[in-house]
Amino acid sequence: MQHDDTLMIREDRFEIPSRDGYPLRGDVRFAAGRDPSPAIVVSHGFKGFKDWGSFPAVARDLAAAGYIAVSFNYSGSGIGPDLQNFTDTERFERATISSDLDDLGRILDAIAAGALPGPRAAIAGGMGLVGHSRGGGVSLLRAGGDSRVAAVAVWASVSDFERWRPTTVSDWREKGYVEVENFRTKQIFRLRTDLLDDIQTHGRGRLFIEGAAKALAARRVPVLVVHGDADESVAIAEGRAIAEWSAGELFEVPGAGHTFGAVHPFRGRTPDLDQVLARTRDFFHRHLPSAGKLRPDSVEQGRSIGGSS
Repeated sequence: MQHDDTLMIREDRFEIPSRDGYPLRGDVRFAAGRDPSPAIVVSHGFKGFKDWGSFPAVARDLAAAGYIAVSFNYSGSGIGPDLQNFTDTERFERATISSDLDDLGRILDAIAAGALPGPRAAIAGGMGLVGHSRGGGVSLLRAGGDSRVAAVAVWASVSDFERWRPTTVSDWREKGYVEVENFRTKQIFRLRTDLLDDIQTHGRGRLFIEGAAKALAARRVPVLVVHGDADESVAIAEGRAIAEWSAGELFEVPGAGHTFGAVHPFRGRTPDLDQVLARTRDFFHRHLPSAGKLRPDSVEQGRSIGGSS
C-alpha cells in the first residue's frame, strides 16, 4: 500500500495493568476510515520512552502507511503520569528485561483481545514489532516465542544483555547498585541488582537474544535489522550478528548514529531517519498482510495529532 502523508491521523491513549498492577501507558494511532489493518507495536529502549524525540513521528508514519501503530512506556521506564519526566525513579532502578518482556506480551494480548481504543486490528496474519536499542532485543525475544508476531524490525538493537565489564559487575554486587546518568536530564539513577540478577539467571535461557533470533530463522519469520555504522552506543557488529542469526535483512545506514540523527525535544525528521522509515515501511508491506484500504464512503476524518512531538 502506498504511504499517504495527507491522511488525518487519530490518536487514542490507553492504560492497561502490568503484571504487578502498574499502568502501562500508551497510544494507538491510526488513519480514520480504514478497513481493519494489522497492528505494529513500537518499543523504546533504555532511558527512552514512547514520547521521546522521533517515536511519535515514527508511529504517525506507520499509521499513515495503513497500520495501527501502538506505542507505550515500559513499566520500568521511570516515566510518570505526566508522560515526559523520570519521576518514577524506583521503577526505573528496579526494572528487568523479564518485566519488559512481560509488558510487551501484555500489549500483544490487549491488541489480540480488541481491548485497546480505536479500531480492532486485523490479527489473522499476525502483528509487527519495531524495537529500538534495548527495545530491539526485547522485541526479538518476544517474537522468538510468540507465534502472533509475523515480522520484526529492530533499529540499533543490542545483541546481548550482558554488557558490563567484570570489574563493574563486582562493584555492582559489592555496593548493591551501579550509577547511570541520564545525559539529557542530568539525573543520576542507581540501578539495583534486580537487572543484574535477571540477566545472570536467564541470560542464556529466556533472555538469550541469539537463541531467539535463531528460532525466528527456523520459523522463517522475517526480520529487518537497521543499524548505523557510526552508532556510538551499540556497535554495528551487534546488528550484523543479529542479521546473521535471524537470516534477516541488514540495512546499514552510512554515518548514522544510535538515534539516526533524532534528538529530544524533537526537531524534525532527518535524512537518516527518513531512510530508516522508508525501508521499514517497505519491509512491513512485504511481510504483513496488506494494510486496510481507505473506505471511500468514510466521513469521519478524525482529529490531527499535530505538532512534531
